[in-house]
Amino acid sequence: MILLLGAGILKAKAQQNVQFSQYVFNGLSVNPAYAGYKESWYLNASYRHQWVGFPGAPRTGGISLDGLTGVRDNRVGVGIQASFDNLGPQEALSLYSSYAYRIPFDDEDTRRLCLGIGVGVTQYAIDGTALQYIDNNDFAIPAGKTTTIIPDARFGIYYYTPSFYLGVSVMDLFSLYTDVTNYTWRAYHYATIRKTQHLYLTTGTVFNVGDNLKLKPSVMIKEDFKGPTNVDLNAFLLLSEKLWVGASYRTSLKLWKSALPNDLNTLDAASIMVEFYATNQLRIGYSYDLNVNRMAGYQGGSHELSLGWLFPSKKYNITNPRYF
Repeated sequence: MILLLGAGILKAKAQQNVQFSQYVFNGLSVNPAYAGYKESWYLNASYRHQWVGFPGAPRTGGISLDGLTGVRDNRVGVGIQASFDNLGPQEALSLYSSYAYRIPFDDEDTRRLCLGIGVGVTQYAIDGTALQYIDNNDFAIPAGKTTTIIPDARFGIYYYTPSFYLGVSVMDLFSLYTDVTNYTWRAYHYATIRKTQHLYLTTGTVFNVGDNLKLKPSVMIKEDFKGPTNVDLNAFLLLSEKLWVGASYRTSLKLWKSALPNDLNTLDAASIMVEFYATNQLRIGYSYDLNVNRMAGYQGGSHELSLGWLFPSKKYNITNPRYF
């Protein structure tokens, strides 16, 4: 019947939402309330090639732009982001816009509580030409590419100070109300490509550990309410305000779902990351992920590149630097 389908099922149960290792340098990818945080217009682009050498491995890319509107004493931040995610015969193209209302907590404008909402659409596709099959004229396989467009929304809360942040967001709000028949070809349901709701909890801090040296630890917890809970542990060193060097460990845990099988394998991975600020405006980033579970022997790790461009802002560069 259909080969490569196993890869699709793996993605659906273990990593439905787009996963960037360098999300810590682009909070908009996991929380719409982040829009405008840098108080300057910020352009970010990322590309990720996951599980190099694995047939049908995920390839993901995205670009985003966010900043302030200048409305009501910089209380309104907006953003837009587009992304693609390919896995074997599955494809997804997404476009979202975000709105954040930013409530100041002090006269110096260094602490704010931000409430954000994002709305958008995703075009899902199954490419029949990318499938290998045994039975000729299998009616479950599209002759070409079949697509469907699904609306979606997301909501987030983000609080920050000069040295701390805490965020909570819910992605794919409409997924519970999307009928599986929207993912149908000739009465066959491709339910594995339908996303499920995800809850993100992110927090981190930054503090001085020496002359021209800062430490930035952070944690992200991702919950889909069905499979294991994903946990990312990150730590970065900032050298002379120019070079971030860090590492992260990603694992999945059965924190509260007693119904999950006891022999369920976790999808552990370790990452190393380097972020270089070539100028006050340009950031260049690279990360390499290596699975440390049974997947390790079947692929050559994951590579991710990112670029960030901060449009000049005197306020950002002098009085209120942003480390998150």
